Amino acid sequence: MKSAQDAPIYNLKAVVQETGIKPDTLRAWERRYGLPAPTRTESGHRLYSQNDIALLKWLLERQNEGMTISRAMELWRHVEEEASDALQLTPSKPLATPLPPIPQPLPATSDAPIIQLREAWIASCLNFDEQSAERIVTQAFGLFTVDQVCIQLLQKGLAEIGAGWYESFVTVQQEHFASALAVRRLETLLTATPPPTRPGRILIGCAPDEGHTFAPLLLSLLLRRAGWDVVFLGADIPTEDFVATTQKTKPQLVILTAQQLYTASMLHAVAEVIYQAHVPLAYGGKIFAQQPTLCETITGHYLGNEIEGAVQKIEEFMRAPHLPKQAHAPARPYVLALEAYRRRQPQIEAYVWQQSSHAGFAPDLLQKANLNFGRNIVAALSLGNVELLAIDMEWIRGLLTNHYQMPPTVVNHYLAAYLAALETHLSDDGAMLSAWLRHMLESEPTAI
Repeated sequence: MKSAQDAPIYNLKAVVQETGIKPDTLRAWERRYGLPAPTRTESGHRLYSQNDIALLKWLLERQNEGMTISRAMELWRHVEEEASDALQLTPSKPLATPLPPIPQPLPATSDAPIIQLREAWIASCLNFDEQSAERIVTQAFGLFTVDQVCIQLLQKGLAEIGAGWYESFVTVQQEHFASALAVRRLETLLTATPPPTRPGRILIGCAPDEGHTFAPLLLSLLLRRAGWDVVFLGADIPTEDFVATTQKTKPQLVILTAQQLYTASMLHAVAEVIYQAHVPLAYGGKIFAQQPTLCETITGHYLGNEIEGAVQKIEEFMRAPHLPKQAHAPARPYVLALEAYRRRQPQIEAYVWQQSSHAGFAPDLLQKANLNFGRNIVAALSLGNVELLAIDMEWIRGLLTNHYQMPPTVVNHYLAAYLAALETHLSDDGAMLSAWLRHMLESEPTAI
């Protein structure tokens, strides 16, 4: 039976005032970890309980002790299983399971589990300590399999660092340093793999304009270790000459990854080219886990959200290769809206520039906002679903508030200016885009 403390009575603004946690950080935690889990009003607004607030304060205490948010979430779930009154836990009331020590770079003789090694590797990367980070990875290879180290330590470690960058306590330099170390380690392992022992060639790379290479590189390594003939093509594979590449290499399967909405739309375009060449395509990436409806727009075989499952699906496919079912083309209203938007985009952005330059937007930030928002609008219209912009807009809000310390009112001023520009310069063909943006502004007018 639920208590009064479970009653959802606090709106997002009240929770922000009580905890000091930024609205977009709360949304990111909810999306990434499923906690907290507020209820929603009929209009879509979040409502939190007293227990939700207590949980958030407990997580903040763990962060203040030096724990990453992902590890704090893991510890909370463990504590929640052991204690029915977990939300009443405070530093003065010891946990049923002692709090693990804050991770530090470990000696080579340690038998620590891989999660602690991952935390130690993250700490070394954030300190720009290359020797310590490399020693930890080497130690991990002595205790676990190559697949375990690459997935549980490197891949998940980079994911935590990426989340830290988004939440603004990890710098771009720290994120790039860690990524470079992880990619270099994968490249070394890839070079050392033995010759293929199984028939059939696989091409792997990134969609056009996609620069995140870790996931396809890791997939290449896992498949090569399984005996497959894999050709890794790298980042930002252009659509031009792709048919000639497939004709020359004669793959049984092409695999492309995309992490962003914009690059998913580029993958959509190249997938049609590959399909016309009668070559099967498979695909994956973070954006497809965030936006499951995207899979309906891509002519290809979706590999799922986890890399281990992707390897298994590829194994099954290589035993019985076949072309995917061709995705439906965008409905005509989307085709007309895309044509209208592209035709009037310079005037729209000039209008937004004029209206937003006096509202606190620095010129370079305004330029980036127009670039990113514009290309994501093109992506959503190209894919035939304007609702795909919703999660991307939430991410952009968080980026502006976390990294540029911009209040939600300034962000909303920009979006309101964009709406006015759409209504001024687009014909009726673009009405669906204006209607979507107007609804978004009305549903959460202050973003808190």
